[in-house]
Amino acid sequence: KMPKVSEVMTTADIKPKSMHRAKIWSDVVENLYRFQQAGYRDEVEYKQVKQVEQVECWPETGFVKKLQRRDNTFYYYNRQRECEDKDVRKVKIYVY
Repeated sequence: KMPKVSEVMTTADIKPKSMHRAKIWSDVVENLYRFQQAGYRDEVEYKQVKQVEQVECWPETGFVKKLQRRDNTFYYYNRQRECEDKDVRKVKIYVY
């Protein structure tokens, strides 16, 4: 299913204005961790590159379930938290 042209146009060249590091774990940090593991800044960049409208998430937790890397291999994630406390500070939070 191809995304609508207007949606692609609006998301085509969105660049973050600034970036800071996560200090404490949260649901948002967890999902950013998963996108960054797969080689993307965040959901915005993933949707731009892969031209998808929806990212597959676990219904119970809302965490990202599956991501496709740029080389077309897939990452599959658990329902539970995967970003450990020691990894939280590695997560980059981008501001648009």
